[in-house]
Amino acid sequence: MACNLSDLACLAVDRHEIALRVTPKAARDRIARDADGRLPVHVIAPPDKGAAKAAALRLLAKAMRVPRARLSILRRGHARDKVVRVD
Repeated sequence: MACNLSDLACLAVDRHEIALRVTPKAARDRIARDADGRLPVHVIAPPDKGAAKAAALRLLAKAMRVPRARLSILRRGHARDKVVRVD
């Protein structure tokens, strides 16, 4: 689904799946341009005890203007490539 990066609220559709590429230990938290069908999410948090995963979900929820509780990881919880579903 085509969506403007400045307003990711268009992705907040029930049962919508979003492919992410999470990059931990980045210089700043940000969501980059779409590449290869995945949404690159850069977070400051290290990949330690799920900190980067949690930071990525918080950042995505804020950008989509939905509660964090509506997002769940479907696949690859401990890898950089993740699939997130909006519930």
